[in-house]
Amino acid sequence: MKRLVSLDFFRGLTIALMIIVNCPGSWSSVYPPLLHAEWHGVTPTDLVFPFFLFIVGVSIALAYAGKKQSGSVSRSAYMKIVKRSLIIFGLGLFLALFPKFNFTELRVVGVLQRIALVFCFCAILYLKASWRTQLYVGIACLLGYFVVMCFVPFGSSVAGALEPGDNFAAWIDQYITPGRMYKKTWDPEGLFSTIPAFGNGIAGLLVGRIILDKKKSSHVKIIWIFTGGLVCFLIGYMWDYIFPANKHIWTSSYVMISSGLAALCLAASMWIIDEQGYRKWTKLGVVFGMNAITAYVLHSVLLRLFWIPISGDQGIQALWMSGLTSIGIAPKLVSLLWALTYMLFIYLIALVLYRKKIFIKV
Repeated sequence: MKRLVSLDFFRGLTIALMIIVNCPGSWSSVYPPLLHAEWHGVTPTDLVFPFFLFIVGVSIALAYAGKKQSGSVSRSAYMKIVKRSLIIFGLGLFLALFPKFNFTELRVVGVLQRIALVFCFCAILYLKASWRTQLYVGIACLLGYFVVMCFVPFGSSVAGALEPGDNFAAWIDQYITPGRMYKKTWDPEGLFSTIPAFGNGIAGLLVGRIILDKKKSSHVKIIWIFTGGLVCFLIGYMWDYIFPANKHIWTSSYVMISSGLAALCLAASMWIIDEQGYRKWTKLGVVFGMNAITAYVLHSVLLRLFWIPISGDQGIQALWMSGLTSIGIAPKLVSLLWALTYMLFIYLIALVLYRKKIFIKV
């Protein structure tokens, strides 16, 4: 099948949003929707990471469909999956160490590390299992996590505790997650809470299967994806009443809500871009989407250039904030303008790669 422009656009838009929410001009001046929820609840920012994991799942289905249909997958195919996962995980470690490379304070887990684990698990699951088995595994991950988090006692706490640092995931991560914890006693990308994150990737696998179905027209596929997304969202919304949606511990209701919304967004993108042919305004998303991991790594590394002092102890970013706020512009708006400008700076680099047809496969 021909390449889905809508998927590239959706992937790239997700990366653009990642850069915007990760790089405000000042963390003390940020509009609430561009911050993560303090604990329970979901903001637009909380949807960016699970959206990307969902897209990883869809991309796996589209990329490995040929190998799966051949009936026999070579050992080298699995080795390539593991190799790619290790590279992505290694990039995550590099970003955690950069620029001081203080190994004593290394945070082993992180965003790219979770992407690597989800990719590896879902890619192998896709090649080894039928779509029904994939569905059952996804359900088992979410229900199992729910049962453990809500009904299994741990340490000195009672079963069902869901407070920061006082929940089953935080307790077990102290024993199984190596390195420094992001919040000292717990980590939002801890190993245990990666289990439900597999659910976002598996949701993407199942949507990918719908996209690959040659018996369905593109119009019907969009309806199926939209309906499935709506059902997932409603299940997650109801589940939220007994197991609150929470990105920090990646609750099962959060997975259902975010996967449902991701499917709805993909369905809308497919209808507008692939079905209706409106593509003139998709350039930014497509450019980012074709070099997604590269853009993510660049945004983390190059940001530090703008912190280097050039006037007193202030770098370009600090001068931007102080200069524009001094003429009366609201600090939160100045902070947002910086995030947008920096995102466009990374876009220009990605655009050069795109025009030169340099697509770095990580």
